[in-house]
Parts: sequence; C-alpha cells; structure tokens
Amino acid sequence: MLIHRRRFLQVGSLASASLMLPKFLKAMEKGELVPPGNKVLVVVQLSGGNDGLNTVIPYRNDIYYKMRPTLGIKREAALSLNDELGIHPALKSFKALYDDGSLGVLNSVGYPNPDRSHFRSMDIWQSASESKDYWNTGWLGRYLDAQCKGCDKPTQALEIDDTLSLALKGDAVKGLALTDPQRLFGASNDRYFKELLAKKKHDEEHQNVDYLYKTMAETISSAAYIQQQFKTYKSKEAYPNTELGRNMKTIAELIMTDINTSVYYVSHGSFDTHVGQQGQQQRLFEQLSDALQTFTADLKKNHRFDDVLVMTFSEFGRRVGQNASGGTDHGTANNMFLIGGGLKQQGVLNEGPDLQHLNEGDLQYKVDFKNVYATLLKKWLGADDQAILKKQYEYLNFI
Repeated sequence: MLIHRRRFLQVGSLASASLMLPKFLKAMEKGELVPPGNKVLVVVQLSGGNDGLNTVIPYRNDIYYKMRPTLGIKREAALSLNDELGIHPALKSFKALYDDGSLGVLNSVGYPNPDRSHFRSMDIWQSASESKDYWNTGWLGRYLDAQCKGCDKPTQALEIDDTLSLALKGDAVKGLALTDPQRLFGASNDRYFKELLAKKKHDEEHQNVDYLYKTMAETISSAAYIQQQFKTYKSKEAYPNTELGRNMKTIAELIMTDINTSVYYVSHGSFDTHVGQQGQQQRLFEQLSDALQTFTADLKKNHRFDDVLVMTFSEFGRRVGQNASGGTDHGTANNMFLIGGGLKQQGVLNEGPDLQHLNEGDLQYKVDFKNVYATLLKKWLGADDQAILKKQYEYLNFI
C-alpha cells in the first residue's frame, strides 16, 4: 500500500512539474522551436521606387500595353493571379504562395498629395506622417517607445543593415541595426569600449556624454543577448548567396529562438529603374523570390509560418507610361505584398490599378498605407496604433 502511495505521489509531482515547464520547453516537446502565438512582423523595403505595374500586371488592359509598347510584360509571360491580373514571371515563389493561400496583394496603395522625391517620400512612409508634416521619429520607433519603456535591451526591433532607418527611430528608444550578430558581439567586446565604459562618470553638465555612454552600454548588452540567442539555432535550409538571401537567413535564425524581437526590417534594391528596367527588375525580383522561397520554407518546417507576417513596400511606384530610355520615372501609388500563414484574407485584396482615371499620367491611390500600418500595429503586434500613428485609421481585414 505504501509503495503504491509513493508511486502515486511521484506521478503527481511529475504532472505538477510539467505544468510549470516554460512554454518554450513544451513547444520543443511538440517539435516547435518557439511557442505558438509569438507574433513577428518582417518588413521588406523595396528601395528606389519599384514599378508596381510590371509587378502586378493588368494584362487584360489595353491601356497598359498602349502606354508601355516595349516595356509591358506580355500576357503569356505573366503568372496568372486571376482573369485581370498576373504577377511578374520572376516572382515564382510569390505565385506559389498565392496558390497555397499565403499571399495577399494590395493594389493602389499610397497617400494624399504624393511626393516624387526618393528621400521625402521614404521619410513619409517610414515616419507615417502626412505629406505636409515633417516628423523625426519612425512608426516602428514609436512602437518601441510604447512597448519598451524601461527595457534594458532595445532588441524588440532589429534592422538587418549597417545603418538604422528612420522607421526604427523613436523618441526614447531606437532599434538596433546589424548585419552579423557574431561580428556585432565581437566589436562590442573590444577592450577599448569596455575600458571606456568602466571609466564613465555621471556628469550633470554634459548630458550628451551621458547619452552616449547609455547607448554604448545598451549596445554591448544587446549584442551579448542577440549573440546568446543567435547561436541556439542554425538553419538547415540552403539560402541564396545574395545579400538579401544572407539577411533573410539571419532573420530566420533569430525568429526560431526565444529572442524578444517582434519586428525585423530589411531593404532590397535599388528599383530606381529610369534606364534598362527589364533586366534590373528581373534580377532583383529573382533575388527577392529566391530569398523569400527559402525563408518561408524554413518557417513552415519549424512551425513558425502562422505567426510571422511579411510586408513589402516601396516609397512610390512609377509613372504609367514608359520613358525613352527603356525605363519608367517616379510615380505615385503602388502595390504591397502580405505573406504569412496567419492571413485571414488572401489573394487579390482589392481592385487592380485604375488606368482610365489617371492624375497627370500617374495612378491615384485608393488605400492609405497608414491603414495598413494601423492594422499591423493593432491586430498583429497588439499595440496602441492610435497613439503610435497620432490618429485613428480604419483597419483592414487581411488579418
């Protein structure tokens, strides 16, 4: 009787212990590296102004071919999405994602009173301001301000680049830019920086110096934390040996860990195709397609695809008519792609570009990009979008 009682107590103790296991250990028992519900946003910036009309092609529209007699993508070459629209033939993995219900296409995205300057329009997209306003913080930086008060490591948003974009700069908190976690860790552990930090003295008269020391301390702490997480998972997928391929591999290897990062930001380009557009866009799209194909396969195999959402954007589209140099000039409205297993709406999410009602040769926007941001902040990241965007925007229904 006593033996049976002891065994009963042992089983009961084990059951209680299993309830107290960390979520990530329970996830590992199921073959999952990270517990379900850990949402991540990956922003892919198509720098330079990608030509949306040759990305999502209105191949049933005669105006398109009239305005682009040599630059238009032939109907038989486009990868069909529906009776009216096709996708660029180099974006094969996007077509596959579309077919399996993991891709959404949002057409005619822009903002009122568009600016055709690369720098100004990119600032508008990255800050989420109106075109008349000039803000020095980014929409994801303000997300960090809201989410990371008192955080010792500003690693909730990472940009895979050498420099930090305005998008990730907040008032109090800024994201971190890096290309290689191991290299960042090595640089941050340089003896010079450690000695400099050890000699730091508080100086009321030199607040800028205090800020630099604070930034240095945060960077050293963040680098150690990122490296600690980064070494816990190495992808088995064969990523393309391109800059974007390597960057997406870094993002994937961090996503598969217990790191606290909710937002990753990466750029690809340049799509500024004034001259010789066909070859340049083809090459960049092949790189984009190959990198995203491997990235999404990696996520699916590791049970993360449902909790990761990829959003692409470009600072503007191109003019409807081709120019005399085999390219297109700066335009206005453009398309966005949304990729992930958690989409509630898939496929073509709204009507294609309206080529009959142009504004001086440019497409007119139908969806404000800030509606997309508000939807992502509220429905995906669980943040106070109104406080971050400084205005209430109507939510969309793709998630």
